[in-house]
Amino acid sequence: MKRFFQNLTIDMDISLILVNYNTKNSVIEAINSCLEDGSKLRKEIIVVDNGSRDGSYELLKEKFIANQNVILLQNKNNQGFSKAVNVGLKRSRGDYKYLLNSDTKVTKHTFSELIRFAKTDNEIGVIGTRLILPDGSTQNSCFNFPSLGNAILEYWMGKKNTFTPFYKNSASVVDAVVGASFLITPDAFKKVGLFDERYFMYFEDIDYCQRVKKEGFKVIYYPKITVFHHHGLSGKLIEDDRNQWRRLIPSSKIYNGELKHNLITFVLWSGQKFKKYNIKT
Repeated sequence: MKRFFQNLTIDMDISLILVNYNTKNSVIEAINSCLEDGSKLRKEIIVVDNGSRDGSYELLKEKFIANQNVILLQNKNNQGFSKAVNVGLKRSRGDYKYLLNSDTKVTKHTFSELIRFAKTDNEIGVIGTRLILPDGSTQNSCFNFPSLGNAILEYWMGKKNTFTPFYKNSASVVDAVVGASFLITPDAFKKVGLFDERYFMYFEDIDYCQRVKKEGFKVIYYPKITVFHHHGLSGKLIEDDRNQWRRLIPSSKIYNGELKHNLITFVLWSGQKFKKYNIKT
């Protein structure tokens, strides 16, 4: 893995960690939005290129190698999201760790507002923000833990948003938030540490939030902060739209175990079939 960085001894208020995989245009937009955030904080932007083949790393070096606030790291191949995030976390010096997808764009004073809000309650471990999609709608980015019971409640008993993601219009304690905009507080990071590297893609954010809650911290969805999200640009290069769901299977089996994964899959499949049958009749 290649590294370009300076000023290792300087402490930081916040470390921004972006994993890039073949999204050279959007990651540059994301980095620029972080540089122009306007928050008066000591910040570092750590970009982990995860084996891109689109010239991302070369373009990032050209654009940012002279900027001391931007640290470029390169993996030789795509090691998955969790491993790449951990590369950035291990290198980070900030008290607060903020994960951002490479296809996001932050709004003004996002970082200072996140830290201000985090300091209002020392039990906060993770904060997720509102994510706005290209069509202007709000992304469903909160989760209840994807248990068999929650699958039954939604797909057999019709209780909405117990298994599928949702969003709130006010600050709320939730089970989990999506990792596209994901602040980890200093105390939570000390207790929970790095991401579980068994997850190549998906469920790593849910798993992390579960570990945070087991340590006695809160996971908060904080919609006052808005982050723009193109959503899924890297993943679309791995699978076509029709087969995107297949990428969830390996991580679901890790998170749930083989038996529970199969039971949940049956509940989801049968619930959808029953719904279609009722619509037709």
